[in-house]
Amino acid sequence: MNRKDTAAPRGEIKAFLGEGTDFKGVLTFEGTVRIDGKMEGEIHTKDTLIVGESAVVSAEINVNTIAISGVVKGNINATGKIEIHRPGKLFGNVKTPILFVEEGVIFEGNCSMSSQAGEEKRVPPISLSRSEAGKEETEKTASAKKDS
Repeated sequence: MNRKDTAAPRGEIKAFLGEGTDFKGVLTFEGTVRIDGKMEGEIHTKDTLIVGESAVVSAEINVNTIAISGVVKGNINATGKIEIHRPGKLFGNVKTPILFVEEGVIFEGNCSMSSQAGEEKRVPPISLSRSEAGKEETEKTASAKKDS
């Protein structure tokens, strides 16, 4: 797979803003759109947005799926997933049920993950220490015995 391609599921690209393109405004679309130029404003779709390596996007983004290999400045609300591929840069807050961040990218912002709109998922941190894992297991066993 070429480095400019992404792993995001996508169909045929319906529109393409190539290098040298400078667009300001609101972009609303169906299907898959790829941006390799500059875009400023808002982006709305229930489908897929691909931000190519040469792209610079400054926008509030509402999508199903977004794959970023360029620069994105702005908040992203994705109902499907967000992928950030090297050499991508994301400066903004994200809300998505699935976040993929490839090694070597830059992500500066906050992330909120939920499976459905309004439903927050809380996952306990993973302990790297065996002694802490053993302690938690002992506490769970003691709690289970106490409850029965």
